[in-house]
Amino acid sequence: MSYLIGGESGVLRERGRGKPTMTKRRELLPCCKTYGFPVYCAACVPINRISPSPTPSADTDDRLFVALGGGGGEGRSGVPNVLVLSAFDYASGSLSDHPVCRLETGKELPYRMALHPGGDGIICSFPNSCRWFEWDFPESEQPSTLVLKSSEKVLTQLADVGQQLALAFDAEGSILAVGGEDGHLRVFKWPSMEIIIDENDAHTSVKDLDFSSDSKYLVSLWSSGPCRVWDLTSSTVAASLSREDGEKFGFCRFSQSTDGNQMICVTAMHGDHGKILSWNLNSWGRVGSKKITRDSISAFTASTDGKLLALGTVEGNILILNSPKLQVLKTVKKAHIGLVTALVFSQDSRALVSTSFDYTASVTLNEDKKKSGLSMSLIILVVLLSVLVYLMIEKMYLRLPAI
Repeated sequence: MSYLIGGESGVLRERGRGKPTMTKRRELLPCCKTYGFPVYCAACVPINRISPSPTPSADTDDRLFVALGGGGGEGRSGVPNVLVLSAFDYASGSLSDHPVCRLETGKELPYRMALHPGGDGIICSFPNSCRWFEWDFPESEQPSTLVLKSSEKVLTQLADVGQQLALAFDAEGSILAVGGEDGHLRVFKWPSMEIIIDENDAHTSVKDLDFSSDSKYLVSLWSSGPCRVWDLTSSTVAASLSREDGEKFGFCRFSQSTDGNQMICVTAMHGDHGKILSWNLNSWGRVGSKKITRDSISAFTASTDGKLLALGTVEGNILILNSPKLQVLKTVKKAHIGLVTALVFSQDSRALVSTSFDYTASVTLNEDKKKSGLSMSLIILVVLLSVLVYLMIEKMYLRLPAI
C-alpha cells in the first residue's frame, strides 16, 4: 500500500517510491480550504474566553476560529513554515477565503500544538524546542482582528529538547504534558513549569498523550506498546495496557463508557483492520475491541465531553463515532486527498476540524446528525405509542358483550 507522507522538506512523497507526488487538483467544498503548505496540527480557538471585552460580540456563536500549523521544514522547498488563524461561518458552512492571521516561523516547522483550555494561548513543538504563542487584539475588540503572536514567555525547560511528538493540557489548563521522539515524558504544573513527572525512558518514542477529565490520570503511548497510565497524584505508573499479538498501537484518548464513566480508547492496526480498543479505569481490564476501518488510522481525537470520537485515515477519510458503543455516526469519504494529519473537535462538539498533508483544512458539522437522531427518537416514540393505543382499543372490544 502506498500513501502520501511528508518529509523534512515538506514535499509530498509516495511511500515506497521516494519520488515527489503532486496532489491532484479538485474543486473544494466551502468547508474545505487550501493554505499553501502541508498542515500538521490544528486547534479550535475559544474566542468567547479570550475576547478583551466583558461582553463578546454576538457573532462569536456563529463563527469558529481555527489555528493551523505546518510548512515545508528546513529544506529549500519554497514552502514556508507558518501558523495561521482561519474563521469558519456556521450559517454558510464555509471557511474564510483568507486567513484572519498569518505568522511565519522561519526555518522552524510547527509540528504539534496544544491550546490552553482557558484561552491563554497555544504551545507549539518545533524540531528542537517548544514555543508559547499568545492572542492579541491590536485594533479593536471585534473577533475578526484576532492575532496570534509569539510570546515573551520563554519555556526554558523545553528548549533544546529535540522533537516533541505529543503535547496536551489537562481540562483545567493547570498541567502540561510533553512527549518526545526520544521517549522522554515531561509533565509540568502550568504556568509555573514546576516538574511533576520527568521520565527519560517512558517509551522508546512518545507518540500520543491524553489527560482524564478529572486530571487524575495521564495516558501515554507508543506504537510497540505497552500503553502506560500515570497517576499524577503520586507521579507513578498506575497501569500498563498491553497489546495482543499482531496489534500495533496508534493513538490514545480518554472517553465515556456506556455507564457514563471514563474509559481509555486506543487505536490499533491489526492485520489489515483498524480497531479501537477500550479499557476501564477500575480494574484496568480490556473491555472492548471493535474493527472500524480497513484503512490505516493516521489521526484520532475525542470531544471535550468524551461522548464522541473521530478518526482519520491515510486515504483521507473521516469517521465520527459514538464513544460509548463505538458506533459510526458519520463517514466523510475523501475529505482530503492526502492522509489526515490532525483532528480536533470544537469545544461544544458542533464541528470537527481536520487537516492534511494535501495543504487543506476542512470542517465537518455534527449538528445535522444531532437533529436526525432527535427526529428518529420521536418517530420511534410515536410508533410505540400508536401500537400501545391499538392494543388497548382491541382489548376493550374483546371485553364487550356479544350482540
